Amino acid sequence: MRVARGGILASMRTFTDITPPSRRRETEPPVRPNGGASERSRFPYAMFAAIVLIIGGSIGALFYFSSVSVDITPNTVSAAVQGSFTANQNSGSLPYEIITAQKIATQSVNSSGTKTVNSSASGTITIYNTQAKSQRLITNTRFATASGLVFRIHSGITIPGGSVAKPGNITATVYADQIGNSYNIGPTSFTIPGFAGTPLASEVYARSSVSMIGGSSGNVPVVDPAVESQTQNALISALAPDLLTSIRAQVPSGYILLDGAATTTFQELAPTPSETTGQVDIKEQGTITAVVFPNSALAGAIAASINGIGSQNEPFTLASSSTLLLSDFSLPDPSATSFSFVLTGTASLVYTVDPTRIAAAVAGKTRSEAEVALTNYPEVKRAIIVLRPFWRQTFPQDPASISIVINNP
Repeated sequence: MRVARGGILASMRTFTDITPPSRRRETEPPVRPNGGASERSRFPYAMFAAIVLIIGGSIGALFYFSSVSVDITPNTVSAAVQGSFTANQNSGSLPYEIITAQKIATQSVNSSGTKTVNSSASGTITIYNTQAKSQRLITNTRFATASGLVFRIHSGITIPGGSVAKPGNITATVYADQIGNSYNIGPTSFTIPGFAGTPLASEVYARSSVSMIGGSSGNVPVVDPAVESQTQNALISALAPDLLTSIRAQVPSGYILLDGAATTTFQELAPTPSETTGQVDIKEQGTITAVVFPNSALAGAIAASINGIGSQNEPFTLASSSTLLLSDFSLPDPSATSFSFVLTGTASLVYTVDPTRIAAAVAGKTRSEAEVALTNYPEVKRAIIVLRPFWRQTFPQDPASISIVINNP
């Protein structure tokens, strides 16, 4: 009996030793159908490829946006100027040119009658000479337009020599051969009939940049003198600023127009009937003529006149901050090839930086070597060196591979 009971006891197990089937499935490790390792043990190839791609792209971007440059701020010197200078027309170390602008202002007023007028038109032309030698033109030399209108000079002149690329030139006043408003023509070209059939026909010629004015014939309307005077003064006041704007727009590239280097003249034109019955158009013509100089040539002449500046013949330009005035200025005579003038004020001289010279100075040098080298150039006030990527510390050997940026004041 005891044995039987002991066998029964031996074969019995507690409930805590039995794992329910549902829990057994939860604790057993998952088995892949092919018997391999679990998904969590796979190497993260996709993440690794993304990291490599990002690093490679970053390095590529650094090389793509790489640059080698030097940003230069030129040196500037300010100096007081008080002295005489001499310029030569279109030649010499300080050449000059004469430019002209013209405008007409009109206002309608009530008419007070008519008067008879007979007058000839006149105006200014520029005569060019492509010969190497000067050319003399006598009094009453004729100048003809393509339509056959003839104008003459009333005094002899000499045109300086030049070349086809850069003709010698001189300005002169011409007068219409006949009276009448048909000679009140706009800017045009002229030939010299006396040179027809000779080489001079193509070597000496003229052009006008302003209209011929003053030609009139017959009865013209008139207005009350007081009204006319008041109107003319108002037109002159309106013309003055417009003329100054026009002449500044005509300054050639690289040239400079100084204060006081222009003269303005006004001329009353013959009144004409207005579109409104009983009214007359009062007209005033303003002409402004100025002398302009090449900026670098004038800056060089000023630097040469001041002790301690330009000792090594460094090139300069005049900054817009310069306050220079031509004192007691009068236009040079049309027949003159040079004229003298007095210049006063303050000149702001900017050293001219030659990009080729700077690039050659830093080519093949390290950043620190380039910084030291640039201190030997008086035209350099400040230099900012840009070397990219960041680990690059040496300029290329080829100067053409180096970008030079000039930050003019």
